[in-house]
Amino acid sequence: MSDRRHNFNAGPAALPLEVLQQAQEQFVNYGGAGMSIMEMSHRSGIYEQLNNETQALMRELLNIPDHYHVLFLQGGASTQFAMVPLNLLTGGRVAAYVETGSWASKALKEAKLIGETAIVATSKPDEYRRMPDLTNLVLPEGAAYVHLTSNETIQGTQFRSFPDTGSVPLVADMSSDIMSRPLDISKFGLIYAGAQKNLGPSGVTVVIIRDDLASGAPEHVPTMLRYDTHVKNESLYNTPPTFSVYMVNLVLKWIKAKGGVAAIEKANAEKAALIYDEIDRSGGFYRGFAHPESRSPMNITFRIADEALEPLFVKESEKEGFVGLKGHRSVGGLRASAYNAVPYESCKALAEFMADFRRRHG
Repeated sequence: MSDRRHNFNAGPAALPLEVLQQAQEQFVNYGGAGMSIMEMSHRSGIYEQLNNETQALMRELLNIPDHYHVLFLQGGASTQFAMVPLNLLTGGRVAAYVETGSWASKALKEAKLIGETAIVATSKPDEYRRMPDLTNLVLPEGAAYVHLTSNETIQGTQFRSFPDTGSVPLVADMSSDIMSRPLDISKFGLIYAGAQKNLGPSGVTVVIIRDDLASGAPEHVPTMLRYDTHVKNESLYNTPPTFSVYMVNLVLKWIKAKGGVAAIEKANAEKAALIYDEIDRSGGFYRGFAHPESRSPMNITFRIADEALEPLFVKESEKEGFVGLKGHRSVGGLRASAYNAVPYESCKALAEFMADFRRRHG
């Protein structure tokens, strides 16, 4: 489709064209039911089947063990910032947080409203340009859990690997890199992710939670903010975001058809390399924001040495069909978010535009 833009938005972000076309075909009449999935009761057999199939696809693609639950919730990762400590930070214990940038800081701020917290690692002195080393984490006595953000969209950093936290549950916000690479789920007690980067449209948040953490919330925690409520009701306690779950279902099938998460990881590395290589060979015209060892393949953040050229870069890129290259307002600069659904061709086109811009303005 020639009128499609090169979409580098940070979220809501690009969705696979094949998925959008399939949804378009099924939009008015889903599965021969004579109505759209959006018009159906979430108590109907058809929707229940979709709900179960989407859970099963998540389990298959991420190799999720049986003693974990897959939940489809609402409220985005921002609600999980509070829901995690409400459920897990009990009995005068301490929540340990790894501070790596904008999103980790927001999660920490919410937890502070609920109980005692401790920062166990931080990259704040480095302006969050890298991920801290977590190999020798020292946890506070009575730690309830360790929380980290696997990928910081604003700073453009990503953890390459995850720490062994022993008997203390590891909790991860994976909103911006879930389904981008294989994971050892058994390392984590809980993973949460807003869908609008790699999984589907906004409106649904996926939670993967281990059995032992899915109960035991204090009695005062409201019904909708308890994990056990959603576990007992298979994510159907109240009306779920049915269309968003349906779209996640299609995206997961697309990932499976592409060869699964390992194949997606390889494709993502190739896409990101196109843009990082242009930054690195620009002779200082472009400067990567993140330290090379912490660079995210999902969110590529960079500056132009002459920062006065950045608004022109954005303006010219938009004329050439690129969308979403302006950096986040809190850090400025430029950012290309190359999530799973961003085609190789878009990344190649961006690298070529960057080279051309450098030749004309360097």
